Amino acid sequence: MVPAPSLCPVPTTDPRPACLVTGTVSPYRREPFRLLTQAEGLEVIAFEDAGPPVPGLRVHRTTQAGAVRLVASDRFRAVISGLGGRIALPGAYLAARARGVPFVLWATIWSHPRTAAHALSYLPTRHLYRASDAVITYGEHVSRYVERHRGSRDGVFVAPQAVDVDHFGAPVPEADRAAARRRAGAAEKELLVLYVGRLEHEKGVEVLLEAWRQAALGPEARLALAGEGPVAATVASLVPDARLLGAVPAGDLPALYCAADMLVLPSVRTATFTEPWGLVVNEAMLQRTPPIVSDAVGAAAGGLVRDGHNGLVFRAGDAAALAAGLSALASDSAMRRELGGRAREDALLLTPAAWAAGARRALAAVGAGTSRRTW
Repeated sequence: MVPAPSLCPVPTTDPRPACLVTGTVSPYRREPFRLLTQAEGLEVIAFEDAGPPVPGLRVHRTTQAGAVRLVASDRFRAVISGLGGRIALPGAYLAARARGVPFVLWATIWSHPRTAAHALSYLPTRHLYRASDAVITYGEHVSRYVERHRGSRDGVFVAPQAVDVDHFGAPVPEADRAAARRRAGAAEKELLVLYVGRLEHEKGVEVLLEAWRQAALGPEARLALAGEGPVAATVASLVPDARLLGAVPAGDLPALYCAADMLVLPSVRTATFTEPWGLVVNEAMLQRTPPIVSDAVGAAAGGLVRDGHNGLVFRAGDAAALAAGLSALASDSAMRRELGGRAREDALLLTPAAWAAGARRALAAVGAGTSRRTW
C-alpha cells in the first residue's frame, strides 16, 4: 500500500507523468483533461473512443487490456481511473499496486445499478472505494455515497462537473435568440419550455409529458424537446403540438437555452440508471435560464440546483409536482428572472479549471502532485 499522505503534501520530484484511464474522451472532457495535463504532465489512456486530437493533450488509443499493460509499464507516477471497464478498472488498480504508485479512483455514480450483472460488481467496487489512495467525485452527492462505503471523508475530493463556460455562457445576439425561438415553434411573447437530452424513459420524458398535460398552460405556451431516442413517438402521440428538434449541435445550444423561459430535466431512477449530473443544466443556467429538475438529477443532489434559489426541484416521477413547478414559473416572469440570474452566478463557478483543481488536490494528497502554478 502507498503510505498515507501527510497533511501538508510535499510536491513530488518524480519526473514521470500521471495517467488517467477512461473509456472515452468526450467533448466535455477535453479542456479539463488538457488543463490537468498542463499542470501535472498527465497522459490519458482511452480504451473506447479517444476522440479527435487535442493540442496539449496526449491520448493513448488502446483496448482495455492495452490500458492495463500501459499502467503496468512503470512509466507513470500515479494512476487515476474512472469506474468504467470490466478489465481496465480492476487491471489498472492491480497494476498500480504492483508498481507501488498511488491509485486514485474517479467516482461518478451515487447509486449502484440494481441488475443481477451489476450485483456481481458491487463488492469489488465497494473495495475500491475503501482501498483507493484517494477518490475524485462529481460533487457532494457522490462524495456522500463514497463516504458511506469508504467509512470516512478522508481522501475524497470534489472535481465538479463542468462545461465550456466561455461557449455556453457567451452573450447570444438577439437575432440568434429570435431564430432559436422560431425553430422551437414559439412566437416572441409565448412561453417556451425546453427539454434537452436523450428521449429515453430514464430521462423522465413521459413524466414531463404528463405534467405538461396537467399544467394546461394554455395556447400561448410551447414545449420543445431537443434530442433523439425511442420516446420520440410517445411525445408525438401525447403532445402533438410539441416541437421535436432532433439532435441540436453544441454550437446552436446557447441560443436555444437563451430562447427558452425554463429548462426541464425530469430524470427518474431505474435499475440501471441514476442521473450522475445532467450537464445540460449547467449549460442552460449559464444563459440565465432557470431549471426545473427532479431530485434524481445529480446537479440537484450535488448542490448546483437549489430549490427556490436558482431553480426548482421536485420529487422524481411526480408529474403533479412538476406540473405545479411549470405553472409557478409560467405565471411569474419576475421569479424566472431572479432564479435565472442566480443560476448563472452559480454555474459560472463550475469550470474546467475547477475540475482540474479538484483532481490536482487528490494527486497532491497522495504525494503525486507537482508544484506548478497554472491558470
